[in-house]
Amino acid sequence: MKTLKVVIVSGVPGVGKSTVINGALRMVEKKVDVQLVTYGDVMEEIATKRGLVKNRDEMRKLPANVQRDVQKRAAEKIAKMSKKQLVVVDTHTLILTPEGFLIGLPRWVVEAIRPSSLVLIEANPQKIAGRRAKDKTRSRDEQDPKGIDAHQQMCRAASVAVGTLTGATVRIIRNKEGKAEEAAGIFADLLLKV
Repeated sequence: MKTLKVVIVSGVPGVGKSTVINGALRMVEKKVDVQLVTYGDVMEEIATKRGLVKNRDEMRKLPANVQRDVQKRAAEKIAKMSKKQLVVVDTHTLILTPEGFLIGLPRWVVEAIRPSSLVLIEANPQKIAGRRAKDKTRSRDEQDPKGIDAHQQMCRAASVAVGTLTGATVRIIRNKEGKAEEAAGIFADLLLKV
């Protein structure tokens, strides 16, 4: 399976993924032609056009079979984008739903996107819980630090599965409290090598 110029970046909600991604993109903006795509935004656009949701936070409330269909359509759209330039896909490896964890990167998604690399952003579970509590811009499900730690461990396993299916490399970057710039630098270095 030939890989595309796609780097998938994932992490649990509140890990600081967007901060790390945006910092890295600023560092490489004059060196690499890259497009940032938020998987949830692509899914939301598809689901909204179909009249399934009014906002992104409603996505995880949809039945799993509907979410899977929207996921597949979003993957196909993102794969087309990667033919023109490097694409960084901001997504989640696992999504907590009322029915349990929905795999954010199932076989049909990663086979369509064919990433060259998968980057997993991690942070201290206590710090993540604190960030979530302070973030009033999103409607996030509550999860205690033990649940967040288990979620991160499951994301590691899912990331290795993606690498196994696609041949993508898997990189874990720790987003330590107050050191987002350092994590962004590590990610920027990876982008320069894709």
